[in-house]
Amino acid sequence: MVSNIKESKFVHLCFAISFFTSGLIINAIQCILYYGLKPFNKRLYRSIGYYLCYSFYSQIVFIADWWSSSKLYIYIDDEIMQKYVGKEHVLLMMNHSYEIDWLIGWMFCEKSGVLGNCKAYAKKVIQYIPAVGWSWKFAEFVFLERSYDKDKEIIGRQINEIFDYPDPVWLLLNAEGTRFTQSKHEASIKFARDRGMPELKHHLIPRSKGFTASLPYLKNKCPGLYDIQLAFKADDKYEPTVANLLHGRPVNGYMHVRRIDMKTIPDGEEEASEWLQNLFREKDELQESFHKHGDFFTGSRFKKVEPVLQKPSLATLLNTVIWSIVTLTPMLYYLVRLLFSGELLYFSIGVAIITIFYLLMSKTIGMSKIAKGSSYGAVQNGKSKSE
Repeated sequence: MVSNIKESKFVHLCFAISFFTSGLIINAIQCILYYGLKPFNKRLYRSIGYYLCYSFYSQIVFIADWWSSSKLYIYIDDEIMQKYVGKEHVLLMMNHSYEIDWLIGWMFCEKSGVLGNCKAYAKKVIQYIPAVGWSWKFAEFVFLERSYDKDKEIIGRQINEIFDYPDPVWLLLNAEGTRFTQSKHEASIKFARDRGMPELKHHLIPRSKGFTASLPYLKNKCPGLYDIQLAFKADDKYEPTVANLLHGRPVNGYMHVRRIDMKTIPDGEEEASEWLQNLFREKDELQESFHKHGDFFTGSRFKKVEPVLQKPSLATLLNTVIWSIVTLTPMLYYLVRLLFSGELLYFSIGVAIITIFYLLMSKTIGMSKIAKGSSYGAVQNGKSKSE
């Protein structure tokens, strides 16, 4: 019976209704605080904003933690975990290879106590998407136009802003520029061969301009960079997709995390760019070791550490249950009234509302699919967009 419930489209629709309705409520509160509080007390605005973002994002973490009972194993030095994680501003450098890598990243952020303050470099168009995009806009994400001259100024201004937060902020930079696909990997290999660069087997050649443009500002504000390597076993029962998590099918993620002192990264643009390329060669080595040997260490140069299983957080469960009661009780009551009113107009309105939520859910799932990834980095007219 539990399995049937988790597979039910009606239950999935209820998830969508609760998630997007709560998101719009949170957006409304964020908007009021953005214009009514931030100009007078930025610190208080950001402190409240942390809990609003946590309340929104943790509903997604709930699906991984509790609904699907997925597991995340973290390979990290115990001293780093105790001394630094959740206690400092950080730039995250993570491979972008799976549909749910962002969600697994949120799981790590939630367990580290920084979910409400996790941010990312994102495409500017995302800020116009209701609920998720609006939330990111008010949370001061770094929105880029993918025009280097314009983005360089935006990056400097936004990094100074977000690392002025009172509490630790984690900022994600996807240096590969887009999610790994076979066609983009082929374009990346061609790009590397044409320039005499080492080829990467499990990653795309990283784009260095965003990183090098950020580095001077990061070094003033951000003491550490976390290199994160995420992997899933190819022979697991279920693929790491949003659809599988939504249907209650568990996946097991394996994450290698190492801390790099920001001061050790070269200052010069060319030197920093080469440092980034070398970092991704090391990441490729970690990924190759995992796929060949089932761990990150047997086939790599890195010191072995024991994995730590991240336990589900009770806060994500309670938060999701509360939002479900608050949003679904009135929404389902009025939808039932509309559908059984006996009036064609009211019935049509009810159907339209249900259709909107269903389309929002489908669109959100579709956006995360690898096949629906950005064309950024693909080949057009014989020239790679990586250039």
